[in-house]
Amino acid sequence: MTEPPAPRYVFGPVPSRRLGRSLGIDPVPFKTCNWNCVYCQLGRTAPLTNERRDYLPPAEIVAQAQAAIRKHKPGEIDWVTFIGSGEPTLHSSLGWMIRQVKACTSIPVAVITNGALLYRPEVREELMVADAVLPSLDAGTANLYRAIDRPWPECTFERLVEGLVSFRRDYPGKLWVEVMLVKGLNDGEAALTGIAVALSRIAPDEVHISMPLRPPAESWVEPPDENALIRAVAIFGEIAHVLPPASGDFDLSGFDNIVDAVIAVISRHPMEEEELMRALYRWTPGQVGKTLAKLAAGDQARVVIRHGRRFWSYARARYEGRFARTTDRAAQS
Repeated sequence: MTEPPAPRYVFGPVPSRRLGRSLGIDPVPFKTCNWNCVYCQLGRTAPLTNERRDYLPPAEIVAQAQAAIRKHKPGEIDWVTFIGSGEPTLHSSLGWMIRQVKACTSIPVAVITNGALLYRPEVREELMVADAVLPSLDAGTANLYRAIDRPWPECTFERLVEGLVSFRRDYPGKLWVEVMLVKGLNDGEAALTGIAVALSRIAPDEVHISMPLRPPAESWVEPPDENALIRAVAIFGEIAHVLPPASGDFDLSGFDNIVDAVIAVISRHPMEEEELMRALYRWTPGQVGKTLAKLAAGDQARVVIRHGRRFWSYARARYEGRFARTTDRAAQS
């Protein structure tokens, strides 16, 4: 009997709006998270979890990261980034993995996190060795925080802000806070002013204003208009800027099997059909079409329509409303 392929914990490099060509390390299983954000491109979190443990084998994760780094030429990777399909700080060996990766390369290491566990001293200590930490702050009040990020009950707004303030106090690296703006929720003057007050306490190096451009967990979520973006930059100050859409192709050269390549990327990053086809350039359009149809028929992948654009998403992603029942009849025909 043929052995199943080994799990892949490392992906990319992928184009990042903030980190250039980023080699991703995914240390937790799909949707292992303590937030259930309305805008999450990977769908709803069900169930929420706030338990820290070794969800995946840390030694294997590090070995795959080291192998991927050795495979690429100098300059092909700008950052090594702990990110993926859940909240990376829930992995209890995160600090050890960061140190092991940094010991084998001069490429800077980043951690993209919601920041909810930074109120815990041990989590702050683990992230101290990273070159950049990119937490989220989507609200300036507890009520708005609960409405947008829908956190685990113990991950309160007060703990989120206090954790970020405490981390900033001792952290020597780059602290870049992301603010995801959702039309009608946190893009008005009052909401933005509340966020600015919290940001003034945290004192990050930069503020990155982002928008939900890919299929969100809740179908009613929409990006802010241009006036709201201008307003946000004006209120947040000179350290803030709007993130442009990511550009560049996804590197799937490490995969010999097209099915593994597709699942590896869409389980971490829903892909617009055109960019997915570009990433799968090593296979013919006919091979790609047949594979996508097979994955859709086998409940492993599906198409989600967002503003008239076709995105391929992981079948396990839970979307609300009109997204929840979208299938890819075109690919199957």
